Amino acid sequence: MEKDLILEMIEKLRSGQINEWYVHKEVFLDVRSIVVALEDFKHFRGIAQRSGDVIYQYLQEPRS
Repeated sequence: MEKDLILEMIEKLRSGQINEWYVHKEVFLDVRSIVVALEDFKHFRGIAQRSGDVIYQYLQEPRS
């Protein structure tokens, strides 16, 4: 997955345009490497799915 598209989806999560983002396991590592490098990394919640996919959500309060 292209970095520009990943950053666009992250910004949509932050702004509230989307509530969650379903990421397929094939691109999970690409997405994760960008998310963990963000300053507001603790605001992102990744919910693992049974198939290896992940649903990302953006939290107003950072997780602990």
